[in-house]
Amino acid sequence: MAEQTVPLDEGELAEPKPDAAVVRDGLGVGVAVGLSGFAFGVTSAGSGLTVPQTCVLSLLVFTGASQFALVGALAGGGNPFTAAAGAFFLGVRNAFYGLRLSQVLALPRAVRPFAAHWVIDETTAVTLAQPTRRSARIGFTVTGVSLYVLWNLTTLLGALGAEAIGDTDAWGLDAAGPAVFLALLAPMLRTTRERAVAAPAVALGLGLLPVLPGGVPVLVAALAAPMVLYVEGRTVRREPR
Repeated sequence: MAEQTVPLDEGELAEPKPDAAVVRDGLGVGVAVGLSGFAFGVTSAGSGLTVPQTCVLSLLVFTGASQFALVGALAGGGNPFTAAAGAFFLGVRNAFYGLRLSQVLALPRAVRPFAAHWVIDETTAVTLAQPTRRSARIGFTVTGVSLYVLWNLTTLLGALGAEAIGDTDAWGLDAAGPAVFLALLAPMLRTTRERAVAAPAVALGLGLLPVLPGGVPVLVAALAAPMVLYVEGRTVRREPR
């Protein structure tokens, strides 16, 4: 059990977080973001997918941005293979999350294939916000379970009641996921470098949103990190020694 309570950052002291607080945080994220499944169910049904097809997407893909990108491309008359390829590349970011979470969670090998299905934006944010391995594992599990169950349930309800729900923008359900994720991310921007990367990333993402297909602005926003590192490198080289 000692392995589960060690600080995530070796060499740093970390105060254990009460299990109840971690569960509360995980459930809060799971419920808030899970409601966005309504928006996906309605959008998917409106793009021509059947209820079973919509539900299978949520069950097997389970990454909201890729799902919305896929059905959005189909709704716009895009080729199914092209739409699927775009959704796939948008979901590749989860593989990079997995590289970090594998070190943080240190799960048994038999469990990793199942846990990998829950490696998404929200579970990553909750997990990395925890001070110890024990709380990280609890946060990951609670967020993953609650979000997976509610996302799939609301996807089904949204697909079945697409006509009755109407325009999801009027309900604001499509904004719940990004809003919660930003609320989790903001307190983690502690250093000047992290804030310097976040600012242009937000500017790129929002600025390109009206002119690029869904999902692409997020990928372009990732260029903010190498841009900031490049500028920092040039600044260091110019400083007198």
